Amino acid sequence: MIPDLKMRAAALLKSYQAQGLKIATAESCTGGLVAALLTEIAGSSAVVERGFVTYSNEAKTELIGVPADLIAANGAVSGPVARAMAEGALAHSRADVAVAITGIAGPGGGSAAKPVGLVHFAVTRKGAATIHLERRYGDLGREKVRARAVEEALGLLEQALG
Repeated sequence: MIPDLKMRAAALLKSYQAQGLKIATAESCTGGLVAALLTEIAGSSAVVERGFVTYSNEAKTELIGVPADLIAANGAVSGPVARAMAEGALAHSRADVAVAITGIAGPGGGSAAKPVGLVHFAVTRKGAATIHLERRYGDLGREKVRARAVEEALGLLEQALG
């Protein structure tokens, strides 16, 4: 992993541990990269409760309870689905905070309405409103889109600390 991201992740974990909070992730286009980054840090088991890689629509529904009709109505890459992913990860874990990512990393799969590089994020914390964020990174290449998404997810986890 990128050294500055690893340092940032270590600081994040330290802050979560100090507050006694646990994290869950629900990842689609990043395929578990956020969880991998966090668990690369020694002692992360005190904070990282679990990670869900919900790449398929079925996984989103079966593992974290995203309603299939919500996916059908909005598409997997959408704000409503990102919110449902974060809320579902929180509900299906023992975490206090959950972050979710769903997007189109490319090189294919995009459309005029949902181009390659479109990523939706959500973060939720017990007792707080779910925050949604949309980013349009452009067709930077799969690796760069995914790396930017990991950075953004860290930012949302930082924000959720309050």
